[in-house]
Amino acid sequence: MRIFQILEFNQFNTGSVHQMFQAAAGLRERGHDVTIVSRPDAVLASKAADADVRFVGLRMRHQFDIVSAWKLGKLFRDVKPDAVHVHKGVAHSLALAATFFQPVRAFVVNRGVSFPLDVWNRIKYRTRRVSRVVTVCEQIKDVIVSSGGLAPEKVVVIYAGTDVALFDPDKWDARAFRREKSIADDRFLIAQVGVRTWKGWKELVDAVASILPTHPHAHLALIGCRDASEQAEVNAYANERGVASHVTAVEYRTDMPNVFASCDLVIDASFAGTGITGTIREAMAMRKAVIATDCGGNRELVSSPDVGWLIPAKDVAALARAIAEVIDDEPRRTRVAANACAHVVRGFSKELRITRLEELYRSIPGSAGVPPAVTDRAN
Repeated sequence: MRIFQILEFNQFNTGSVHQMFQAAAGLRERGHDVTIVSRPDAVLASKAADADVRFVGLRMRHQFDIVSAWKLGKLFRDVKPDAVHVHKGVAHSLALAATFFQPVRAFVVNRGVSFPLDVWNRIKYRTRRVSRVVTVCEQIKDVIVSSGGLAPEKVVVIYAGTDVALFDPDKWDARAFRREKSIADDRFLIAQVGVRTWKGWKELVDAVASILPTHPHAHLALIGCRDASEQAEVNAYANERGVASHVTAVEYRTDMPNVFASCDLVIDASFAGTGITGTIREAMAMRKAVIATDCGGNRELVSSPDVGWLIPAKDVAALARAIAEVIDDEPRRTRVAANACAHVVRGFSKELRITRLEELYRSIPGSAGVPPAVTDRAN
């Protein structure tokens, strides 16, 4: 199949870019002719070239960028894609404009956040040119079906995938990140990725502060500070709560398997916007204990006490109790972490996601009879 993956974002500091690129590279590995369209970026272009994926840079400045829409339409006319998969709002709008006079066989829209559809989005999602909407969990499907008035059969759940070959705990040094950040081996290292307000990082600092009198070896790493001001904000809040020596503000990282290898517990304290938290899925693959809030689709991943701890959102007391329980009960922590790893391998792997995307593209009415995957781009 000839497949376009389109996303205006181009920096690998968001889950949407990782998942878009994972789909593009994975589909190319299976012999499909894949094109990524995104804003011009040397890093993304280089990664695409390494994966033998065509990269096209378009400015895609906003949803009404007529020039980018025209150029995208010309690409569609030249390549005649079997499937177009868009991953964010600007890409969605421009691809709709590009296909106004010449619809493509399969037009797929990704939805990875749990916010309800507004009036403008309802129009974009309900148009007949959108063949299917892919959500990353059942909870988001329920939200957009109800808020957008979409037919349930138009919305398909395909869980985001984890590269379990990369996130393999046996491949990584369990002390490297600790040495880098001067975190002592006797500290119980807790990590969360993301310091935006809705990630609940302040609630997490509060929870850690509350358990320190009885668990003085707990240490929290808040990972993903995008600049010095975010690091300063984390440090200031930790100092205000009197736990500065137990909190490390960490820059954005590209080596998450290495980071997680040093952790004892990984948490997502989000209270809004999330689908299924990718870092929780990755930590589970790394055989780590996890705590997640019952937000978005996290209960579909942390689906039982056998694979992790699921707590109410914005409940600092519940979060503190869960952290203390993980620290105190080492046998259960070890058992649950092992179960979590197997759970991700079975149901949330990259390979499973790529298979389901292939099946989806081929199953859409109008794309029946798509020829077998080709490896010759001239075809």
